[in-house]
Amino acid sequence: MQYVVITGAYGGMGHKTAQAFAERGYTVFALDKQVGEPEENIIPVQTDVTDLQSVQSAFERVQKETDELFAIVHFAGVYTLDSLIEIPEREFERVFQINVFGAFYVNKTFMPLLKEGSKIILTTSELAPLDPLPFTGLYAVSKSALDKYAYSLKMELQLLGISVSVIRAGAVSTGMLGVSTTALDAFCEKTTHYSCNADRFRNIVNGVESKSVPPEKIANVAVKIARKKNPKFAYKVNRNKLLLLLNAMPKRLQFFAIKKILKK
Repeated sequence: MQYVVITGAYGGMGHKTAQAFAERGYTVFALDKQVGEPEENIIPVQTDVTDLQSVQSAFERVQKETDELFAIVHFAGVYTLDSLIEIPEREFERVFQINVFGAFYVNKTFMPLLKEGSKIILTTSELAPLDPLPFTGLYAVSKSALDKYAYSLKMELQLLGISVSVIRAGAVSTGMLGVSTTALDAFCEKTTHYSCNADRFRNIVNGVESKSVPPEKIANVAVKIARKKNPKFAYKVNRNKLLLLLNAMPKRLQFFAIKKILKK
């Protein structure tokens, strides 16, 4: 029997990935702040990844079942859309706590169960290596930090025979796309510094998110990475051509284009 820990296991991508591993005979410890009922080969473990005590309790629960993990797969994450000079301090901290610190806490705590050949898989974003759009900066910065953390972690854990990979996912058909639209509307209503053209900005967001892939595609990639003997570091899924085109422009032209599009 091989065991897998999945964080954010009751979100769209996380739950499909838990099911994909379970269907292949793995026992999955499904960590999330809000969990569902047990399923075949899926054990729910209520966990707040931003709380060290909660993560330690999850570790103790897992340790009762096994002393070795086949893989840790990270999907715990949060999306935000706001300006960097208006976002509340607590929200700024919360995004980093979930998107970056949560992965650090889980990996450090569960390290005693990782052996030679174990895998760590982190879901970052297609934005991680790219320049962010305005008002998505905090999300992009946190995912970029997570991507760099993963790279540094791979540098170290390869010496112990433990693999680290990232899935740089573009738009995925989960509830997060709806969250994005809602967050955009809320931002345009509350901002006092920016007289932004909400319709134009919405067109940009919709253009980025229009060609989404089902969460099953991410699940299959995660399983593929975990089962590879020597997986590569980065796996790119559903990269957006508009973002790639924008990032191919010189920085000065990027700034000019966004200013022309968004400023009233």
